[in-house]
Amino acid sequence: MAGTMNGAIMQRVLGLTIATLAFSSLSGGPAIADISAGKGGQSFDQARHRGVPIDVTALLTAAKGAPPMICSLAANSIRNWGWGDWNDAPATPLASAKAATTNDDFDSEPLSAADIQQLLGGLAADDACVRELSVRLIGTQKAETVGGDLVTRLGSNDPNLRAVAALGLGLVEAQNAVDPLIRALRDASVDVRANSAWALGRIENGRALQPLVGLFGDGAEKVRLAAVSAAGRMDSTSSTAALIRVLRQDTSPQVRRVAAWALGNLEARDGVTALIDALGRDSDARVREMSAWAIGNIEDKRGVAALGAAIRGDTEERVRETAVWAIGNIEDRSSIDILAAATTDRNPNVRGTAAWAIGNLDEEGTRAPDGLLRLLRDDNTDVRLKAAWALGQLEDRNAIGAIRDAMKVEKNDRVRKALIRALMKSGESSQETLTELLSSSDPQVREAAVRGIAGARSFDPWPWPWPRPRPFP
Repeated sequence: MAGTMNGAIMQRVLGLTIATLAFSSLSGGPAIADISAGKGGQSFDQARHRGVPIDVTALLTAAKGAPPMICSLAANSIRNWGWGDWNDAPATPLASAKAATTNDDFDSEPLSAADIQQLLGGLAADDACVRELSVRLIGTQKAETVGGDLVTRLGSNDPNLRAVAALGLGLVEAQNAVDPLIRALRDASVDVRANSAWALGRIENGRALQPLVGLFGDGAEKVRLAAVSAAGRMDSTSSTAALIRVLRQDTSPQVRRVAAWALGNLEARDGVTALIDALGRDSDARVREMSAWAIGNIEDKRGVAALGAAIRGDTEERVRETAVWAIGNIEDRSSIDILAAATTDRNPNVRGTAAWAIGNLDEEGTRAPDGLLRLLRDDNTDVRLKAAWALGQLEDRNAIGAIRDAMKVEKNDRVRKALIRALMKSGESSQETLTELLSSSDPQVREAAVRGIAGARSFDPWPWPWPRPRPFP
């Protein structure tokens, strides 16, 4: 693959690859593992991502003339959002090349021995793009096929080759590489230590946990970041005390943020006090946001007061919104007044998540807060949808009038269906209303009315308007 490309083409491909990977790379270098996704590969809200801005001119210049197969591989790193990402689009400019580079093909079609040897050779190339693409393709193979060769290269005299070998071992999750990777945590190269820590986090072998904790004090931020993230993926809370120290003392806000994530991901209840302190005092909004998420994921009611203070007083929308989500996830029904106050927040994302959180309390027969009823007239469609859904969850007969008034002016189809659901679940049964709905010219309205008449629970779980994606490192 690499040997047939001239230097000019490889330069273009390098520019294209680096530009597209900029959306997700935390390390800033193509040889270092991306740890921006959470456990299970959860994605985050693109609009909230504070990444490196893309130089569109440079990107398009690099793309011009690049081989379609390489361009398709690079394009796959630009993530779009919504159901199915972009992979279900019927016709794209690179459709023919894309068909040959899907993840399904890589998973089901092992590469030939000759191709694997060529890719292994590419790991030692001078060109960073060749190394990047070689290790990504090797990473689609089975550990038993390529793991031994990667372990051998982990012992190379070339630090670039050792770094990319560690990356490959993490990609294939090679269990037989745990001991060599643990030894590599002491490597003189920052990149090797960082990638080895990241790889051990993917492999999730408990023997690596204490060596990883030993890197929490590493002088390189990149290494600490990878080690803390890896510890957060281990199925053990024995690192809680060390993670608390990182959250309280590390000089890097990015490392503190990932420490908060790790405590939340491990559901470490012993870390709640430190998370509460970070939510109220950390100078970096990203750390406060992640601390709010972690408290909510642990579902510890000790954090409700601090979450309420953040909702009322934090200057950052992302922190207030995540704090609202956290209370909704904890399902503390005594906090409904806090959530009701959040329905007046100046930011629509906070208001919408407040509506969702009130509905998530799912206290049937609870009187709907006035703030929730006002959201039925909000300028933001998503806010109105979540408010209508929440009213359906509460099943408050006193809200029927407000719901009927909202239906008279609502133009959005999804919101109208959610309002019908709320109306039926709240006990509306007047002949006038049912006749009006069943005679509607809109088939979706008629369908929703029939469902409602059939039984209040026939809608569940539709609609389920999730709040915006939660933060992950």
